[in-house]
Parts: sequence; structure tokens; C-alpha cells
Amino acid sequence: MKFTHFFSLPNEIFLLGLAHGELAVYCYLKYLEDRRTHQCWPSYQNIGKAVGMSENTVRKYVAKLEERGLIATAYTTMRAKDGRPMNGHLMYTIRPFHEIVNAYYRTQLEGLELQNQRMHAAVPSQKGVPAQ
Repeated sequence: MKFTHFFSLPNEIFLLGLAHGELAVYCYLKYLEDRRTHQCWPSYQNIGKAVGMSENTVRKYVAKLEERGLIATAYTTMRAKDGRPMNGHLMYTIRPFHEIVNAYYRTQLEGLELQNQRMHAAVPSQKGVPAQ
């Protein structure tokens, strides 16, 4: 048996705190992704069938993945046979994972720096305090 279609995920995917539904939808989009363009066009209904969720739940998780920067979505248009414009499919673009991980680490570092600044601001200054 020869397998010709597969995808991989970096281990850091588990550092991002994704909910199980976000992870399932993201994995399905990665599975469908065109490796050259990093895009795919599944409907909410098809994603839901693949991962065992309702369309509304898929829509919720797609929005969360977009908020987190893992994917970008764009509405497409098509032309009917008579030339009229019609709504097309939602196009998903899978963002480069190294950008997501770098942004995650940057956010974590900024949070630690802010926490450090707050800690130092809370400690009273020792300047001008007579030695005992």
C-alpha cells in the first residue's frame, strides 16, 4: 500500500492552547491545502462532515483560527454562465507556521517583560533609605 497524500504539523502546535475543535478544523484545512498556494476552498458543511461538527460550530472555530492568525479567509466571486457575478466559496489561506510560532513567543516574551516591569515598580526604591 502506497500513501501519497499526507501532511505534518510542527510539535509547537500544542503550545498554542488550541481547543480540540480548533485543532480538528486546522488539521482538516492542512489536509486539503494546496502545497504551492497554501489555499483551499472547503465549505463549512464539508469541514463539518469531515470532523464531526455542525456548520455553526465549524464557523466558530474558523473565526477563532483566524483571530489567532493561523489562517486567513477571503470571500471569492464566480461568474454564472450568463456572466452575472455570484458568490463563490470561502477561500482559506494557511499562514506559515513559523510566523505563528514566532508571534506566539513574541507575545509570551512581551508578557514576561510587562510582568517584570510591574514587579519592579511594586518594589519600593531603596535609594535614600538610611542604612540600619
